[in-house]
Amino acid sequence: MIKALFTAASGMHAQQTNLDNTANNISNANTTAYKRTRVEFQDLIYENVRVPSPTDQGTSLPVPLQVGGGTRVVASVKNFEVGTPQETGNPLDLMIRGDGFFQVLLPDGTVGYTRDGAWKITSEGEVVNAQGLPMEPPINIPSDATSVLISPEGRVSVMTQGTVEPSEIGQIELARFVNPAGLLNDGGNVYTQSVSSGDPLTSTPGTDGTGTLEQGYLETSNVKIVNEMINLITAQRSYELNSRAVRTADDMINIATQLKR
Repeated sequence: MIKALFTAASGMHAQQTNLDNTANNISNANTTAYKRTRVEFQDLIYENVRVPSPTDQGTSLPVPLQVGGGTRVVASVKNFEVGTPQETGNPLDLMIRGDGFFQVLLPDGTVGYTRDGAWKITSEGEVVNAQGLPMEPPINIPSDATSVLISPEGRVSVMTQGTVEPSEIGQIELARFVNPAGLLNDGGNVYTQSVSSGDPLTSTPGTDGTGTLEQGYLETSNVKIVNEMINLITAQRSYELNSRAVRTADDMINIATQLKR
């Protein structure tokens, strides 16, 4: 009965983590290019009360007798399904149609990766994200530019006063990963590579498996609210059942301690 208490408690703890994850998904339903996360569970070590083996009577046991020790959360997996396009009309808003990540230069000199294409221009003309992190490789818009044109292949051109033809000023590059689910979330819509994700494979948009760019669009979150509400209900019911198991085990312990000769 004591074992049942800890087993049910592990289920309550796992469902609490599941609820935390679901709440985070729902809270980011309007976050640009947010990717929903699901948690994965794993059963704990089993107690082998009896294992299949030959008996003294010359027979063998057909099945084992094992008692489980509960569950635990072992992973949080990102779903990189592309979100719905949202037209903004802003020439610096970019959406990746397909695989790939924009690159930004982090304060420590390393490179971060993001699907958030809501770019801005600083007073010096540098293209940065909402946190002020510059795009990598850097793109600088001339102060006399009247319009910015970005091709699906990532070529950045500008029109300036007194010109009739756009002039190319830079090239946007995208990064791919063999295992994007292994990327680490750093917040601010930025990921960093890990041992699990592998090294980035950079190329121009539309080559080597990367997607193309769509100017004037942003990628919305891929969170499906209906599915998350179902996950909330499932987590709540599982938590309630585990708490009921705790109460039942406690009641059985109480009955055993009240026995008299």
